[in-house]
Formats: sequence, structure tokens, C-alpha cells
Amino acid sequence: MRFADRPVRVRVPATSANLGPGYDSFGLALARHDEVTASVTGGGLTIELAGEQTEQVPLDESHLVVRSMRACFELLGGQPPGLRLHCVNRIPHGRGLGSSAAAIVAGVELARGLCPDDRLEDDGALALASRLEGHPDNVAACLLGGLTVAWLDEGGTARATRLAPTGVRPVLFIPPDRSATAAARAALPATVPHPDAAFNAARAALLPLALTGRPELLLAATEDRLHQGYRAAGMPASARLVEQLRSEGIAAVISGAGPTVLALAVADQAGRAAARCPAGWECAELPPSTGAQ
Repeated sequence: MRFADRPVRVRVPATSANLGPGYDSFGLALARHDEVTASVTGGGLTIELAGEQTEQVPLDESHLVVRSMRACFELLGGQPPGLRLHCVNRIPHGRGLGSSAAAIVAGVELARGLCPDDRLEDDGALALASRLEGHPDNVAACLLGGLTVAWLDEGGTARATRLAPTGVRPVLFIPPDRSATAAARAALPATVPHPDAAFNAARAALLPLALTGRPELLLAATEDRLHQGYRAAGMPASARLVEQLRSEGIAAVISGAGPTVLALAVADQAGRAAARCPAGWECAELPPSTGAQ
């Protein structure tokens, strides 16, 4: 198996999943990016870190980018003798902004780039990234960019399609505290009432229309009864902020598993939304982004 004799660099965006009713299916790529450079060496593993939360990231084979590279190399036919990795992390960890999806996609794309005879098609890259992540919503948006709708086919393989969002100004409210995706998922019931499922099906059908040219539908299209209410007790400040913004006509939701709040602002709403940022939180207007590059 041949490996590239030069470094490969990838740039991967933050993502917000669910967007209200689209649990584990809708994703939006956002213009805050991690940058990772990798090269093949004669042996060993070297990891250099810069940026966000570097003290919390392992410097061994358990690093998520490395694990994802290894999985992709294995799929392509073999492992390199050694690796050097340089990561510039800008996506906050544990905030519902797809940091794990970004690491997984970075690893898959780096491995593909380091294999000149790459035989992994784009659909295969999505399938692998989804398998490593456990669900396809964030990785689809990270790979493809823009607004994505992802699903698993009858065989359990991830599929996705991309749309171009228009007329929306995403505003992020990022709290200082982290949350665990596993804990957020554990808060969900095993079953939901049929009326709630029907309610979300209608809103999820509206959402792509609202985000691609019908912004007047956004408030209705981002209503949810499947997950946010069940998780509210675990992130009360985020739930209060969502309620406050929505009471003012701004389409706000929990970003992924939280605790970040995403406001899908339109027209002059971005400034009004930013004025509601709680003390100690970061407020950032991040436009939709292209996918991994």
C-alpha cells in the first residue's frame, strides 16, 4: 500500500444537529473550523495540539482523529509505519457543536488524502464516519456542508442529501459548561405518544422548506416534542433561553445534545437575539459553511 510523501491538511466545520424536530437526521454546517494536518513517518505517533481544550485531549492512539484514521486505513488495506498529527481545535467540546463528528470526518478525510490510490468513494466515507459516530446527522453536515438530511437505509448504511440554506443567520449561544451526549440520550424515553410523533413529522417536513426560502415558516418548523422537553431538566439555563427567544418570535432550538442554543435568525433578528446572551456565555453569529475541505 502506497502512502503520500507529503503532509495532508483538512478543514472541518462545526455542526448543529436536529434543528428542532429533525432528531438524528437534520444537520447544519457552521463556519467555525478545526484544522488538522497529518503526514506519514517512519514509525511511532506524534500529536501536536493547539487551540481549544488541548489539556483535555489524549496524545496517544485513543485520540479520536487517530482512531478514525486507523479505521479508514484498515478499510483501504493497511496501516502506515508512523504518523505525525497537528491539530488546531476551534470547535468547543461537549457543547452540542459536533466536535466528535469533526474529529471523525477529519480522520477519514486525512486517511483518504494520505492514500494516493484511494478507493473509498464519498458514500463510503459517509458510511464509515456514521458508523464511527453512531448516527449520521453531524457527520453528514460536516462532510457535505450546508443543510443536510441524513438517514439509514434498510441495510443500516448512512445516506444523506445536501440543501443550500438561504435567508437565515445562525446565532450560537455557547455556555461555559459541557454536557455529555450519552447522558442527554439517556434522558429520552423508549417510546413517545403517537400524537407527538405526528407533530414532529409535520414540523420536520416543513423545516427544509423554511430554511431554503420560506423563513416565515421557521418558528413553526422548529417546534419539537421528541427530545428537547425531556432534556430540559439537565440544561435548565439553555431551556429558558430557548423559551425566551421563541417567545420573541426567534426560531431557537437546542444545538444537538446541547447545551448550546442555536437561533435561526432572519432579517433583523440576529442583533435582537444576541442581546439575550446570558452573562458568561459566548455569542457568535456563524454563517452556514461548506463541508470538509
